[in-house]
Amino acid sequence: MGAQLRLLRRRINSVKSTAKITRAQELIASSRIVRAQQRMQAALPYEREITRAVTGVVSNAASVDHPLTVAKDNPVRAGVLIVTSDSGFCGGFNANVLREAEALRGLLEGRGLEVVPFVTGRKGVTWHTFRQREMGGQWVGFSRKPAYADAKEIAQTLIDSFKDDNGIDEIHIVSTEFVSMLTQNVVVKRVLPLEVEETEATETTAIPPYFEFEPTAGDVLESLLPRYVESRIFTALLQSAASEEAARRRAMKSATDNANELMRLLTQEMNQARQAEITQEISEIVGGANALADAAAGKE
Repeated sequence: MGAQLRLLRRRINSVKSTAKITRAQELIASSRIVRAQQRMQAALPYEREITRAVTGVVSNAASVDHPLTVAKDNPVRAGVLIVTSDSGFCGGFNANVLREAEALRGLLEGRGLEVVPFVTGRKGVTWHTFRQREMGGQWVGFSRKPAYADAKEIAQTLIDSFKDDNGIDEIHIVSTEFVSMLTQNVVVKRVLPLEVEETEATETTAIPPYFEFEPTAGDVLESLLPRYVESRIFTALLQSAASEEAARRRAMKSATDNANELMRLLTQEMNQARQAEITQEISEIVGGANALADAAAGKE
C-alpha cells in the first residue's frame, strides 16, 4: 500500500510540472496573439491598395500581355507554397495545412501537372524531408514573426522559377487564415498567373480606378506585379503567424485542463488508497488490542 501511495505522489508531481509548462505556453501564446493580430491588420491596407492598383491596370489596359498574367498553353509544373510553423505545441495546425496541401497535390496531379513544393516552417520541411520529397525552396526561422524581407525572398524565388522556361507554370499558396481566436481556416489561393475576370460594380465592390500609363501598361505591371506577389505572400505569413499562436493557445489550454483533471483523479485515488491504508492500520490495532485482552482474560 505504501508503494502505491509513493507512485501516486510521483505521478501527481509529474502532472503538476507538466501543467505549469502548458500554462506558461498558453500565457505566452496569448500575449503574442495580440502583436500578431496588430501586424496582420497593419499589412492589410497595403495589400488592399496594391491589389486595387493591379486590378486597375489590368482592367484599363487594352490588352494584357505580361509573363505573370498569361497562362501557359501546356502547363507542366505547379509550384505550391506551403506555410507551416517552426515549432510544435499548436495542435492540428500543421497537420491541417499539410492535409490540404496533399489534397491540392492530388487535384493538380489529376490535371497532369508535376507538383513542386516550396515550404516555409521547420515542421513542413521536416515532413517533406522524411518522405524524401524534393522541394523547390525551403525557409525556416520566422514563422512566429515574419518580416517583409522574408516574403520578398520567397516571392523572388517563385517568380524566377515562374519566368524560367523549365520552371513552374502556376503558383498556389496553402496557408492558414486567421478568422478569430477560435476559428482559423486553411485556404488555398492561386497567385500566378493572374486570373482576369470581368465584373460589374455593386454596392460592395467599386469600379477599378482609371489610370493613364506612361510609357505602357506592361511597364507598370512589370513594376507592380512582383510587389503584388510579395504582398500576397507576406499577408499569408502574417495570417499564419496569428493562426499559429491562436492554435497554440487553444492546444495548451486544453492540455492544462486535461492535466488539472488528471491531477484531480489521481488525488482522489490517492486519498482513497490512504483511507484504505488507515482503515487497515486501525483494524490491525483493534485486532492486536483484542488479542491482548483475550490473553489477559485467559491468564485470569
